[in-house]
Amino acid sequence: MKKVLIPTKLDTVAKEILEENGHYAVTQDDSTDLKDLAVTHSDTYALIVRSEKVTPEIIDLLPNLQVVVRAGAGYNTIDTVYARSKGIDVLNTPGANSNAVAEEVVAMILADARHLIPADASTRAGKWEKKNFMGRELANKTVGIVGLGNIGRLVAKRISGFDCRLLGFDPVISSERAKEVDVTLTDLKTIFTECDYITLHIPENDDTRGLVGEELLSLAKQDTTIVNCARAGILDEEAFRSAKESRGIRLLNDVYPKDAEGEKTVADIADIMLPHLGASTKEANYNAARRAAEELIDLDCKGVTSFIVNRDIPHGLDEAYCELANTLARLCRNIVGRQSPLKMVETSFYGDLKPYANWLTVPIVAGIWEDFERGMDYHAAFNYLDEMGIEYVSREVDVSKGYSNSITLDLTCELELDSLQRISVRGTLAEGNMMVARINEFDRLYFEPLGHTVFFLYKDRPGVIGTIGRALAESGVNIEDMRNPHDPQTNRSLAILKVNQRVPDTIIDAISEEIESIAAFHITL
Repeated sequence: MKKVLIPTKLDTVAKEILEENGHYAVTQDDSTDLKDLAVTHSDTYALIVRSEKVTPEIIDLLPNLQVVVRAGAGYNTIDTVYARSKGIDVLNTPGANSNAVAEEVVAMILADARHLIPADASTRAGKWEKKNFMGRELANKTVGIVGLGNIGRLVAKRISGFDCRLLGFDPVISSERAKEVDVTLTDLKTIFTECDYITLHIPENDDTRGLVGEELLSLAKQDTTIVNCARAGILDEEAFRSAKESRGIRLLNDVYPKDAEGEKTVADIADIMLPHLGASTKEANYNAARRAAEELIDLDCKGVTSFIVNRDIPHGLDEAYCELANTLARLCRNIVGRQSPLKMVETSFYGDLKPYANWLTVPIVAGIWEDFERGMDYHAAFNYLDEMGIEYVSREVDVSKGYSNSITLDLTCELELDSLQRISVRGTLAEGNMMVARINEFDRLYFEPLGHTVFFLYKDRPGVIGTIGRALAESGVNIEDMRNPHDPQTNRSLAILKVNQRVPDTIIDAISEEIESIAAFHITL
């Protein structure tokens, strides 16, 4: 019998499912400190947790531990790296809480629109302030959903019954998948300009931190309501404070830098504040518990590894090629446009890489979308693409081309008026260093994708390189290396410049306008 320890307030269905399986002895105790439990149950094989911290100290107290399951999506409280060093698989249960969060969004919007919270307090106090609580209806309003993953799509489904116009932004999801939930894809500026309600469902990372800031908030209409049940750092609090003062923008908030008691920095600007209740429903707790038990059984009995978040690369695959695949994906995604909805991902793996085609899909998907964890296995990568409505094609390779141990990646995105744009890159390793050999029609580039790099695609004519160099020099940016191939058939040239520092978007935009570029961007590789 394998001992399973559940040191958290989790629905008992996990314990019931595991014990019914017949191969597990389960101890569930949410009243004793995890460290004390680890000492008492040192023979634990699997640990199922919620928000408990699984530190190296805890792991060392459990010498027989082989599996940790996070009953929920986020696993930042688990030291996954140390767990992997000890041969321990860490799993999570993404999606188990999605409906709970989606329903919370609708509940907050309705409570705010009809002033339910202050009206309840007033009426309980014996007052009759009916005139003070004149509300507004959700019907015929425009609702913007920023992020159309599991939660965002469920919000669309739940709120569609109120006869709203739904706009959505997601740089990955296809327009076909968005249409399935009656959402029209558009850009962020349109959402902030036209929407009465805007609900956020995106991860917090370098691209999204402070995203809802001065520029977007300046576009919002009077009395626009923003709902944040995603991550605290997405919202620029100071910019919101100013927008609230000038135009009465409202904030319904359920997320904070830390889930803990104490004063909250958004207290003066939030119209509704909740203590991170998004996943706090009996149903979500039940779903997470059931999924945790089922995943543990599937891992042990069927070898299903889809939900492992700290997976090792398979034996025989050089990790450097995983880095190459990820870098090519990030580069290709920037060229095609990070806000352009994707339609298709195509890959070709040459030489000794062909047997690892499925595994190399993982760093590619993670490079396209930072929210996808590289520790997941290829089943999860394929499922993710399918959920987003993106077609994936692993092509048969032409060995006669002689591309030894090379990767070719093509991304096809949707543009306006149902047109498509396809970007193709190919890369390899040379003496252990990553090299990009081709970008679209520009072949034999052989530039190392490392450090700060700026790209300009433009119609070829004299003087463009001089214009770029002068503008960078005036901004104190030094060019360390450059590639400038020309394609006579299209009369287009590509300038790839490795520079000594990050180039601000304002400088890139100014250069782009001056040289009338087709595409221009900075990326740190």
